Amino acid sequence: MPVLDTVEVLLRLAAATVAGLILGLNRGLRNKPVGMRTLALVALGAATVAVGAMQVDGMIGHPDAASRVVQGVIQGIMTGISFIGAGVILRDSGAGRVRGLTTAATVWMSAALGIACGLGGWRTAGIAIAIALFVLVVIQWIERLTGREEGEQP
Repeated sequence: MPVLDTVEVLLRLAAATVAGLILGLNRGLRNKPVGMRTLALVALGAATVAVGAMQVDGMIGHPDAASRVVQGVIQGIMTGISFIGAGVILRDSGAGRVRGLTTAATVWMSAALGIACGLGGWRTAGIAIAIALFVLVVIQWIERLTGREEGEQP
């Protein structure tokens, strides 16, 4: 594993930030509690941890250690970020509705995009952003067209 130069670190962190901004734009336009700045920071934070972990002295030339570090980084970020996502989920038991699940999932997805960018998984990050936008925009349009909004109970 080669040492990342400053330009590569900047590229990975900037890409993660832009990925979070893209998802956050969708949430912000829909007046959701989590917007561009929050999701950009979630993605940037996840990427920072991923990039930083891979630059620990002694990591180069030790693929087993690198593998364990990557696994730990992914597990730790995705578990920890779930708590932030859980904070936007609201349950209205009287109305039988749960709100905020998509926003929570978007927070989680933003962290996943940050990890992908931080580890240099450009193709994966690009495809994931496209699919996430499809789900957030097109699927919502289909839900509105059919009269079935997220969180409604049958």
